Amino acid sequence: MKKWMPWMIVAAILVVLIVSVFTSYNSLVNAEENVNQSYSQIQNQLQRRTDLIPNLVNTVKGYASHEKAVIDDISKARAQLAGAKTPGDQAAANDRLDSALGRLLVVVEKYPDLKANQHYTQLMDELAGTENRLAVARQDYNSAVATYNKKVKRMPGALIAGLFSFEEKEYFKADESAKKTPKVDFGDSSDQ
Repeated sequence: MKKWMPWMIVAAILVVLIVSVFTSYNSLVNAEENVNQSYSQIQNQLQRRTDLIPNLVNTVKGYASHEKAVIDDISKARAQLAGAKTPGDQAAANDRLDSALGRLLVVVEKYPDLKANQHYTQLMDELAGTENRLAVARQDYNSAVATYNKKVKRMPGALIAGLFSFEEKEYFKADESAKKTPKVDFGDSSDQ
């Protein structure tokens, strides 16, 4: 029995190491899937947003057809958002769309009849709801990324991550221009 004792200790250590590797690997897989699922929710909300915008733009066009530049900016920003592939690209395109929508809201202030239009009001409510869902989805995604990145950086996860090529994930960050407060001017439209 004493002859087998060292081998049993080595076998027990190997079993503990193997279980630890499997546990760490599975934990990384679960965290990565949470990131992917959260990113999918951002994409769903961005798609919902891009689907709502043409209806909103068409409603505004009927009232403010001479505000073509703002409407064109929204269409371009929407196309960029639809074509963005990475979280960074989507965040930048989303910021451009936010800016264009902000300019649209300034235009809308010039047309009181438009603000009273039931279709416009309904679309704005849907868009506001989508914006709220999008904010929650971004927050959930960034939380999932933080959890995943911690697992990738901490020991023993860092060893397992390196061994199985798990890499840090990118946060969904706002563009630097989003930190600036937008200027809203409700001055007389004849001055512009």
